Amino acid sequence: MKGWNEFEIGSVLFPFESSEDGIKVQEKLPEKRAYTENSSKQASVAHWRVQKPVHNNNICINCFNCWVYCPDGAILARDEKLSGVDYVHCKGCGVCVQVCPTNPKSLLMFDENEENTDALAKWPQKESK
Repeated sequence: MKGWNEFEIGSVLFPFESSEDGIKVQEKLPEKRAYTENSSKQASVAHWRVQKPVHNNNICINCFNCWVYCPDGAILARDEKLSGVDYVHCKGCGVCVQVCPTNPKSLLMFDENEENTDALAKWPQKESK
């Protein structure tokens, strides 16, 4: 298996197993999807994370910017609402925090070892402009 830095620029990795006719098939239910070995869904990148994003659903406006821009697909959504972060696949890059438009942001970075409930208790108040 190749490492991420061994692929040619512009390489395409197909995350789903092929069907009998060679077509890549994606199940509608995430828990039934058959991912290939090359997919980041089969391997965690979280072991080198130092900070993690914590999601505050009381502030979130469900704009889905974080979901769109997350390079690992680690932002979770259910029933057309953001529901948190998949910490198995989140590498802690902070892109989700950077693209969040709310004031204060509905996603903030905290120390990897901090409990989410403790992080939510420290959430900043709205900044005046």
